Amino acid sequence: MTLMIPFDNSYARLPGVFYSKQAPVPVRAPRLVAFNTDLAAVMGITPGEVEEMAQVFAGNQVPKGADPIAQLYAGHQFGHYNPQLGDGRAVLLGETVGVDGLRRDLQLKGSGRTPYSRQGDGRAWLGPVLREYVVSEAMHALGIPTTRALAAVETGETVLREAPLPGAVLARVASSHLRVGTFQIFAARGEMGSLKQLTDYAIARHYPDAEGPMDLLRAVRDAQVALIARWMGVGFIHGVMNTDNSSIAGETIDYGPCAFMDSYHPNTVYSSIDRMGRYAYSNQPDIAVWNMAQLATSLIQQMPDRAAAVEEATEIVHAMPDLLQEAWLAKFRCKLGLNTAQKGDDALIADLLQRMAQNQADFTNTFRVLGRAEGRDQFLDPAAYDTWLATWQARAKGEADPLALIAATNPAFIPRNHRVEQMIQAAVAGDYAPFQRLQQVLTTPYADQPDHAELQSPPAENEVVQATFCGT
Repeated sequence: MTLMIPFDNSYARLPGVFYSKQAPVPVRAPRLVAFNTDLAAVMGITPGEVEEMAQVFAGNQVPKGADPIAQLYAGHQFGHYNPQLGDGRAVLLGETVGVDGLRRDLQLKGSGRTPYSRQGDGRAWLGPVLREYVVSEAMHALGIPTTRALAAVETGETVLREAPLPGAVLARVASSHLRVGTFQIFAARGEMGSLKQLTDYAIARHYPDAEGPMDLLRAVRDAQVALIARWMGVGFIHGVMNTDNSSIAGETIDYGPCAFMDSYHPNTVYSSIDRMGRYAYSNQPDIAVWNMAQLATSLIQQMPDRAAAVEEATEIVHAMPDLLQEAWLAKFRCKLGLNTAQKGDDALIADLLQRMAQNQADFTNTFRVLGRAEGRDQFLDPAAYDTWLATWQARAKGEADPLALIAATNPAFIPRNHRVEQMIQAAVAGDYAPFQRLQQVLTTPYADQPDHAELQSPPAENEVVQATFCGT
């Protein structure tokens, strides 16, 4: 059987100012290590022989209908504007329109140098490729908008980082790779024709009901609000929320130093490059607002009545904190098994979180067993849970089956940092069984899976991951 990908490449039909034509750089000895058959089916892709798929998803063979490009964008990185970034280690092969009618990008990440590589080698090593594969697919199973993983390929080549490491390529899928930074570069350059064309394209592709740039801003804001509330609900920390990593489609994109919290603390940071805690867990809502302000600043540039546009954009962005708070409160009400809204719910949630932080309670496991006696086992001082539980029980009276809602809202399984690191170490040594097991368990994260109960356990003291790295 021959691999068939039904390409329809709308972005590559735009003028060349938005990208550079760039074929993937071939590798020495590609070997397919993972292929997502379920995602391929939705995308209308017909799988081929294993060797052919290894050649295609490593970048050695450009499939029929592809039109490979590296996309151009800019971005604020840790608050500092970089006037030109772009796909420095990725090539967009093209787009498909799936059997569900949705358009998706197919990108190869780690596919070699591009005009935007900025002294980099354009490659990725196996660890970050497998991390993104596992975590992005876990996010999808958790019901959180995200890019997804179609395939992972070993390259048979060595990548030099802090040490020689095995190379790999990830075939990544997104509803698009349009970022806040994509708009920033054309606004900063004063290229109004390109900015308007990009705006029209984004509206047509993602928000066809939007009428003009300010409606686009409002739609992106709302998508980001929903996304961030979901991140907060599972204890996810993106780690590098630069504007070039902020998708206008409202998807989680660019899994670098990301992590899920073990013990809860609002200031938790894992990213090795986030030395000041800019992208700490509790800062993520504020950073999302900041990023939307940068998108607003860019979109305003094309408006004929600049003063009116500034006023409208300011109103849109200034509404975001309250929207985030409402979305957060709705998410955490559900996590507490509360179907209805009552005054004082925010204080009840805040009280629990404060007690969790003081008692080093595991974020995921505490919420999973909330409302039950075993919840006290998560606390250094079980009495801290007991007194809160009594308040919760009084609040939950009259609610329809709160324990069922808790089970449906709080996952039993997440890709814990130490398990991901163990999986990577095993794969580097040639053992993919932990990778395959983690993948399988995380496809149903809300289900009790007694045979895999050890994957729910927080790390032992010697297993704690202190820092995560971009690493690609």
